[in-house]
Amino acid sequence: MTDNAPATPAAGPTAEAGPSRAARATSRLGTTALGLTGIAGFLLLWEVVPRIGLVSADYLPPASQVLVALAERLTLPRLWVALLDTVIGWGLGLLIATVAAVVLGFAVGSLPLLRRLTASTVEFLRPIPSVALIPLAVLLYATDIRSTLLLVVYAAFWQIYIQVLYGVADVDPVAEQTARSFGLGRLARIRHVVWPSALPYVLTGFRLGAAVALILAITAQLIIGSPGLGKEIAVAQSSGAVAAVYALVILTGALGVIVNIGVRALERRLLHWHTSVRGENVA
Repeated sequence: MTDNAPATPAAGPTAEAGPSRAARATSRLGTTALGLTGIAGFLLLWEVVPRIGLVSADYLPPASQVLVALAERLTLPRLWVALLDTVIGWGLGLLIATVAAVVLGFAVGSLPLLRRLTASTVEFLRPIPSVALIPLAVLLYATDIRSTLLLVVYAAFWQIYIQVLYGVADVDPVAEQTARSFGLGRLARIRHVVWPSALPYVLTGFRLGAAVALILAITAQLIIGSPGLGKEIAVAQSSGAVAAVYALVILTGALGVIVNIGVRALERRLLHWHTSVRGENVA
């Protein structure tokens, strides 16, 4: 609202900006408070259900026991090594998938004939579940981290690649023709016209790919036995440490929340000029 206000003396903008910032801060605090209240309510329900016998504590330990098990696990160096292995598998796989998807997406999307030629192949490969590649990953790399990377890259690639194709296709033809009329070559047009137009799509694909990559990284570790949190969950389950299983599941959920917050922050930073992000900041 303040951006569209007419020019005023020095005291005017301060008076207008103050309540706006205060309103945004209050809104954030209110959202955080509601979120924390929801978590507290969920933990309370979780604590009560097994203690009153609705669910056997052998299968669903009270929340207090799970949190104690989580605190104990956090003191073990082995857990932090597993967490680091998971983050490395997720991050490296996501990086490879992002680079491959962006390069290939821009190359294919910029050539309509090539996009039509590859459309049927993409539609055939994209629906294949990444978990269906687990036997192939085990055959090729056994329990090495490369087996995790194979699944992560395959799953995240399609999330990003499809968004890149949409972004390249969504370029304003008027802007494209204007760039041509000014004598910009193909690389210059990609840099100054296509890339800014496609960037919101690329970041949307990156956000989706980041979530899928984390799911596949933990799934691969859980099933294949490659190093990471998934393997720790499998070991705890096989040893009958039920509370530890739930504790590790909570840790993977917390990791997912951190990943989502980080990607959202990156998205807002890189798209600070975009109308959708400016709208979030003003609201």
